[in-house]
Amino acid sequence: MTGPAGHPLIHIVDDDADFQAAVSRVLRAAGYEVRCYANAGEFFVATVDDQPGCILLDLNMPGPSGLEVQAALVRMERQWPIVFMSGYGDIPTTVRAIQAGAVDFLTKPVPRDTLLRVVGNALARDADSRHERRRVTSWHSRLCSLTQREREVLEGIVSGKLNKVIGAELGAAERTVKTYRARVMEKMGAGSLAELVQITDRLRSAGLMSAAPMQNT
Repeated sequence: MTGPAGHPLIHIVDDDADFQAAVSRVLRAAGYEVRCYANAGEFFVATVDDQPGCILLDLNMPGPSGLEVQAALVRMERQWPIVFMSGYGDIPTTVRAIQAGAVDFLTKPVPRDTLLRVVGNALARDADSRHERRRVTSWHSRLCSLTQREREVLEGIVSGKLNKVIGAELGAAERTVKTYRARVMEKMGAGSLAELVQITDRLRSAGLMSAAPMQNT
């Protein structure tokens, strides 16, 4: 079940039907689209895409717990922000949930203003995360467009090496390295060395780029 493409959808996973209905009313009155699930099984069967949104997740439910659902989503790389809800959450459990990436931990009953504030924060985090993933995907496509020699020059540039040093390691003239350097900057969409370093750092942290030693060819 999904809403309009690209439209944020709030998933409520909670076995308390009355609480679920009350939260849904508040969120719908605020203009949000909402989908409800009584347990983890219903949620996983129904959510087959990665539509923008967030999850309001009960900590204790029949079947898999909220923490188990959170762990499963991490394994599946489904990156919706999670807001935990519980009538009797304890501090160690709260800390565990937050350390695993939860946006917040709310104690039932949840005041309206608090609910709306936290949901707004979760949706903002989701939007930021999706924007960053799109940027990284774009940078990776640009990286893949580089030739082997351009890639070697890139490695030298972001390592802080001078053109003449890169040229000596590659067996190329310094002016040739300058030409490759200009191509690398253009292809990677970097306006400065600092920006190029930032891009490669993000690609490496995402596991999409590994430093390779330059070889004479």
